[in-house]
Amino acid sequence: MYGNVCYDPGVTQRAPSARPAAAAAPDHLLKIHEVAAETGLTPRTIRYYEELGLLEPAARSEGAYRLYDAEDLDRLRFIRGLRDDAGFSLAEIGQLLEDEAVRARNRVQFRASNDAAEREAILADAIGRVDRQIATLRRKVDRLNAMVTEAEGRRRHLTEHLSDIRGGREPRHRDGAPASDRGASR
Repeated sequence: MYGNVCYDPGVTQRAPSARPAAAAAPDHLLKIHEVAAETGLTPRTIRYYEELGLLEPAARSEGAYRLYDAEDLDRLRFIRGLRDDAGFSLAEIGQLLEDEAVRARNRVQFRASNDAAEREAILADAIGRVDRQIATLRRKVDRLNAMVTEAEGRRRHLTEHLSDIRGGREPRHRDGAPASDRGASR
């Protein structure tokens, strides 16, 4: 239970195919402002994520209020982490979430099928999706590595200035001009 809030009367649930049966029961549902407080997101951001297809409320009340469950909170925290901590765009997050949903459906289909050709097609699709995830993550790693390299260059430049000052020399900029000349021309 989140914040001792439980909404049961007049709840309209999502279609059963949208969620696993175990998660569909509307035991402890939160309104959008409560979810916003729990996740640190604004109600407007949560609605925007719904518009983009990143999130679907667990249910709606008789008054058409959006109602969210623990799975929704976890998904919003995951989205926020990818966005804020890992720097993923919402498009990248959407693709990762879609691939994960398809992966779960593929797993069910794979286990239910005895047809070798169908199982091979499912595995080929899964491998393609994982390859796309790897490519997305590698691009992110490459970008972060480039940012680290740039920051290390700035640090090296500053430590050279520090060494110059400690050695009684005037620090020089990369273009060869003394640092004191730059400030005077502004």
